[in-house]
Amino acid sequence: MAKLAFLGLGVMGYPMAGHLAKAGHDVTVYNRTTAKAQKWSAEFGGGFAETPRAAVEGAEFVMSCVGNDDDLRSVCVGDDGAFAGMGEGTVFVDHTTVSDAVTVELYDAAKKSGISFVDAPISGGQAGAENGQLSVMCGGDQDAYDRAEPVIDAYAKLCRRIGESGAGQRTKMCNQIAIAGLVQGLSEALHFAEKAGLDGRAVVEVISQGAAGSWQMSNRYETMLDDHFEHGFAVDWMRKDLGICLDAADDNGASLPVTALVDQFYKDVQKMGGGRWDTSSLFKRLRAMG
Repeated sequence: MAKLAFLGLGVMGYPMAGHLAKAGHDVTVYNRTTAKAQKWSAEFGGGFAETPRAAVEGAEFVMSCVGNDDDLRSVCVGDDGAFAGMGEGTVFVDHTTVSDAVTVELYDAAKKSGISFVDAPISGGQAGAENGQLSVMCGGDQDAYDRAEPVIDAYAKLCRRIGESGAGQRTKMCNQIAIAGLVQGLSEALHFAEKAGLDGRAVVEVISQGAAGSWQMSNRYETMLDDHFEHGFAVDWMRKDLGICLDAADDNGASLPVTALVDQFYKDVQKMGGGRWDTSSLFKRLRAMG
């Protein structure tokens, strides 16, 4: 068992930190809204701190799961940042989906202070976090990963090092690119079924058992047909992630025409007031089009 800090208690971080506490680790949490940290502490019995630096004091491992590049920088660097309070040899594991550029930037900054930095974005959504069934894709030094993996296992069904610093974030980009196309394809299939006068549930029962089957189809088709879009990952966050993907593609020369198109479809959903709807709301956009 280890002494840990967890920075960021959103819909993913809150249950992830809880799994660490349930596994027997000594966990101190930090959240920008202190009341959320106090609530977590009351529920799981760990400590809380009012700054990242205070939270990481004496920690062997520090986990973070915040919002974006700027949020990650704010909890890592500066007088009250985690790096200022971490001792040499400690490992920082970042579960935020951010750019590979900020990841490499912080990896280099951490290394100068004798700290290891592992980028470890996650997939599996809120349900995966709550059930401890996340897929974790990692980049960074092998020795740091080897030390962190047994701790990450508290909330992971699969954890793998893909390569050097930034490789985890680039793998998460692949994940989001694949999801974008899948959800749009599923939305179009359900939309076509409705327009053709078919029972969408009967259609999915058949096609899900063949080559068309996917996690999105199995877990989202019923709520999509029921016009219920309050599950999992929000459109606002997906557009943030797809923006990261498209920026990276500009840099490396990858062609992402479907991703760029679906990003614009999500922009349409935002204009409909659906920024907090989940990503399957692409179907609602098609329904609204008549």
